[in-house]
Amino acid sequence: MHNSLYRNTSNIKFIKGIVMEKFSYELIKECPHTHARAGILHTPHGDIETPIFMPVGTQATVKGLKPEDLKDIGAQIILSNTYHLYLRPGHEIVKQAGGLHKFMNWDRPILTDSGGFQVFSLSSLRKISDEGVEFRSHLNGAKHFITPEKDMEIQEALGADIIMAFDQCTEAGCSYQKAVEAMRVTKIWLERCYKAHQNDDQMLFPIVQGNLFKDLRKECVEYCKPYAKCGIAIGGLSVGEEKSVMYDILDFLHPLLPQEQPRYLMGVGSPDCLVEGYARGVDMMDCVLPTRIARNGTAFTKHGKMVVKNAIYKDDFRPIEEDCDCYTCKHYSRAYIRHLINAGEMLGAELLSIHNLRNLLKLAHDCREAILGDYFKDFKEEYLSKYDLSKSTF
Repeated sequence: MHNSLYRNTSNIKFIKGIVMEKFSYELIKECPHTHARAGILHTPHGDIETPIFMPVGTQATVKGLKPEDLKDIGAQIILSNTYHLYLRPGHEIVKQAGGLHKFMNWDRPILTDSGGFQVFSLSSLRKISDEGVEFRSHLNGAKHFITPEKDMEIQEALGADIIMAFDQCTEAGCSYQKAVEAMRVTKIWLERCYKAHQNDDQMLFPIVQGNLFKDLRKECVEYCKPYAKCGIAIGGLSVGEEKSVMYDILDFLHPLLPQEQPRYLMGVGSPDCLVEGYARGVDMMDCVLPTRIARNGTAFTKHGKMVVKNAIYKDDFRPIEEDCDCYTCKHYSRAYIRHLINAGEMLGAELLSIHNLRNLLKLAHDCREAILGDYFKDFKEEYLSKYDLSKSTF
């Protein structure tokens, strides 16, 4: 078991914090050489030690893994998606089950995305107005209309600990005017989300948009600040831009964002991006990447990605990584996992998913320890010097 990731922090003095009735955040330590931060986010379903990576369970499951598997690899919080659960099985069904925690048998914190990014991805199937979004289901073509109020109704029924405001995302490289219009709509929807949100067992994060335009990002941060009670999200990145551009936006945002609240960078999850993001003051990240590439026969390692399904590993009986403590590396070889993937066996994707998620969760834990131990700058430089960036995506 890897529950050692949960350290007793009662004796650590925190330097800044914000306290709500059922949520609180403690900023414990900041790296003096970078903007990296270590903290604790307290929620009704348990504490989250930051910085953290959040496995994605889009349809109320992290593909192929049981809740016990997630706990074993050290997952503190998982993410589910409002859009997909609204369409199937329906938020009312989840509500009848007692909310997502009971529905999926997960007793630790859950975060739900608003579904804004998924609606953005349906570009040919949706129509956006100040009132809301009309779209057709990708499942059966049925027409739906979601307003900010409806989105809050859905997320409250799902019952996650942390929920997101309904927002409009734009693609990298869009025009300035398009970004202005999307931000205008996002601001209107944010106000309506907060007026509609009634459940004090949930913390609502506003989302900073503005595409790659710094003046719009600054304007959006200032607008979001009064709505940010115990957390703020950064949206609209990792949507097609170069990583260097994303890092530049994060550097720009760092001094503008509330210091005493956790910052959540949405949809980013390669190992190098985790380290670079944490170095720029990000506290929380999520991505489907580790399980998606696992299903395609690819593993994360501290040296870059390994395409295990390739023929070079057909008689390689070493674990994916010699020093990895995950279940997969303790019990199975590269040759066996390659065989499973190429034979189309479900176990192959499951074993690689366990390894990939453990890789990111252990990396987040190691970054936290480095911040607390005052050696994060050296840790970052050493890690990235060994990581093959040519084999990395978001």
